[in-house]
Amino acid sequence: MKRIALFFAALLAYVGMAFAAVNINTATKEQLDALPGIGPVKAQAIVDYRTKNGNFKSIDDLKKVPGIGDATFDKVKGDVTLTGPTTTPAKETMKEKAADVKEKASEKKAATKETVKEKAADVKATVKEKAADTKAAVKETAADTKAAVKGAAAGMKSDKQEAAKEKADAKAQAEKTKAEAKKEAEKSKADAKKQQAKEKADAKKAAAKEKADEKKEAAKKKADEQKEDAKKK
Repeated sequence: MKRIALFFAALLAYVGMAFAAVNINTATKEQLDALPGIGPVKAQAIVDYRTKNGNFKSIDDLKKVPGIGDATFDKVKGDVTLTGPTTTPAKETMKEKAADVKEKASEKKAATKETVKEKAADVKATVKEKAADTKAAVKETAADTKAAVKGAAAGMKSDKQEAAKEKADAKAQAEKTKAEAKKEAEKSKADAKKQQAKEKADAKKAAAKEKADEKKEAAKKKADEQKEDAKKK
């Protein structure tokens, strides 16, 4: 739907330019400046030539003006006349549309950047939460192990050797549990970091695709405009 709207807007701009006509014998410098390929310097040169030599007898006489060659003449010959009123081409309308396209591109870029920032914040919060849960689990396991060791030692005072063995076993188990918890925490952190990198890469890829699509659309629009200009000529 958006492309259709842009197509009709461009079509209206072309129609406006097709009916535009600048009388080179009466047009002001500003009106001449509005012609495609004619800037303020060439517009002043046309006015100076007209002042010095009188009205143009033929549109081809434009090529006698300093600075206007065949390429420039081909751009304006369809929009100039020797008689009648001057109607300026819709040059400002095209500038406004170009400014709108640039503004929309900036808004999309800002939105994509904000999305990446939000996802990064979510991943960071997830990593922090998992780390806190792992730390609590390690602390709880250590407390349970300590209680078990203490209870075993109290219940086996009569057999010091057995108590010492159970204490050593409990300590080894505690270290193993702590090591496993640490390993799990590191794995969770690595997984979260990997997920963050993937989401960031996906967002970057999406932004690049969107930029490429916009560039392709702009190129197609430009090609269509050139094709339409060629038809008019």
